[in-house]
Amino acid sequence: MGFTLESFAAECRRLIKADPSAAGRGKVVDLVREALKDEKFVGSYVNDNTPDRQVLYEDPELGFCICAHLSRGAKEANPHDHGSSWAIYGQAIGETEMSDWEVLDPASESNPGKVRRARVYTLKPGMAHVYNEGNVHSPKRVTTTGLIRIEGKNTQKMKRFAYQAVG
Repeated sequence: MGFTLESFAAECRRLIKADPSAAGRGKVVDLVREALKDEKFVGSYVNDNTPDRQVLYEDPELGFCICAHLSRGAKEANPHDHGSSWAIYGQAIGETEMSDWEVLDPASESNPGKVRRARVYTLKPGMAHVYNEGNVHSPKRVTTTGLIRIEGKNTQKMKRFAYQAVG
């Protein structure tokens, strides 16, 4: 089955509307994995012209976003969560070393949270992983990588707090 942005967005919408819980997001993860197998679909949105972050679709009712990302060269992000939202990372090209972090002290507006690295793993092309509300993680890339990512809400429009690695 070939995906279009419209068919992919409609199926994400159907799945999220049917079950917006963490369990329901597992079905969206499966859908993202299927979409990553569609080279034409992926190549349409993750290519040399893709910016670091591009919102491809934002659902007017449910608020979720489908984004394409192309990170050029080596890059490591600080530990972060997605605020009151969740995100599904779908690895399209390259590999991303992901770290999951244990929260030792919650973040607030006035103080960064304190976190300790709990697990490190690699996302390879075709893999997808969900980060639910409050899951602190950080990606590290040693070369160019591309993602198809679903956000529960457009994270560019929301307040998020900082985290600091300790220990």
